[in-house]
Amino acid sequence: MTPDWIALDWGTTRLRAWAMSAGGEVLDQAASDAGMGTLGRDGYEPALLALIGGWLGDAPVDVVACGMAGAREGWAEAGYDAVPCRPAAGSPVRPETRDPRLRVHILPGLSQADPPDVMRGEEVQIAGYLAQNPRFDGVICLPGTHTKWAHVSAGEVVSFATAMTGDLFAALAGHTVLRHSLAGEGWSDAAFDEALGDGLARPERLAMRLFSIRAAGLLGAPDPGAARATASGLLIGAELAATKPYWLGQALAVVGADTLARLYARALNAQGATVHVARADELTRAGLFAAWQTLKGTP
Repeated sequence: MTPDWIALDWGTTRLRAWAMSAGGEVLDQAASDAGMGTLGRDGYEPALLALIGGWLGDAPVDVVACGMAGAREGWAEAGYDAVPCRPAAGSPVRPETRDPRLRVHILPGLSQADPPDVMRGEEVQIAGYLAQNPRFDGVICLPGTHTKWAHVSAGEVVSFATAMTGDLFAALAGHTVLRHSLAGEGWSDAAFDEALGDGLARPERLAMRLFSIRAAGLLGAPDPGAARATASGLLIGAELAATKPYWLGQALAVVGADTLARLYARALNAQGATVHVARADELTRAGLFAAWQTLKGTP
């Protein structure tokens, strides 16, 4: 099996690769823990070859990469395209490689001057969504460690906003007194829905309501499932309060991992919004395929 090209999503903690056909079909896939956070600049090519070496023949092959490989601390800084612009359509950076079989193209991210904001990797998922839904005009929400809200019109990202909701939950669960309350994997939809309403209606009370999770566990029978759901609901509710101009009255799509995407869709549905949910992995490949077609000069 020799791919026509290779798609890469290089994150902070994980590297994912797909061997691709010229028509965009997945021939094989592989992943490793060789994320940006574990590598020095001279470690990227060896990490890549360790993962995809078995796919390479004698001839050079295009490798189209998105994500943290293009960060300032990554393989080669790919910079940012300023919005408004088409996502994942800018000129990629070509890092030097020792292996002549590799033609690596690292895609740039997107930037916004006012208010200052950046994204790297999510723009490829947006490009993939637009490749599958070319007439979409509205807002795409991409939940994750840093959730992005992107206003899309006429095939361009017009503006976007970032919320550190996932980072905040991780910090609370790992580095605050709430770590005792948020341990485990339980869940309660009812607790999430109630906390979501509280967070959306009174976001200024977020810090007080979060501590009440700890107090409730001390004064009664602790319920880790309800505690996790309450913390998530409060944080996502506060995020929705801050991003209301992005989702109120808009056509909406949520792109992400299944569990988190469904949670955001549930939160938005509770506000009367209609949401189309799409898988992030599939759209990452679709966006990289569109970028590869542009590189090859094909429609």
